[in-house]
Amino acid sequence: VVGPCAACKILRRRCEEKCILAPYFPPNDPFKFTTAHRVFGASNIIKFLKELPEEQRPDAVSSMVYEAKARLRDPVYGSAGAIFQLQRQVNELQEQLAKARAQLVNIQCQNDSLLALVFMDRVDDNVNDDPYFYCFDDHSAGASFFDDGNVG
Repeated sequence: VVGPCAACKILRRRCEEKCILAPYFPPNDPFKFTTAHRVFGASNIIKFLKELPEEQRPDAVSSMVYEAKARLRDPVYGSAGAIFQLQRQVNELQEQLAKARAQLVNIQCQNDSLLALVFMDRVDDNVNDDPYFYCFDDHSAGASFFDDGNVG
């Protein structure tokens, strides 16, 4: 025989065989019921659970406990305050990501410009030395430079 559920134990009442609270507030977790009871009250919890189909009750209890914990932390906004704070963090992180991506594009453009300058210097240096510089074959430095994907 299992003892009374946490709700009946806290309310100091006899836990009936078909106690509506027993499946959701086990005797080994009294804090769960205490939290929900402080914010919603036992009669409101029971009334709410009776109005719901059985398959929706576990999620409803979970939501009530979550909201009760949030209300105890932030009595004015509850879980809405936590959601607002998380949305603000997401927006800030999206801004940081956009800035980082812009910096990355800027650095890539600078890198491409530097590579183009270095390549142009090499072309200017080699034009007078090698009349066949522009004729790249598979063995020349220029062909492997482009084949390796080093230039955007």
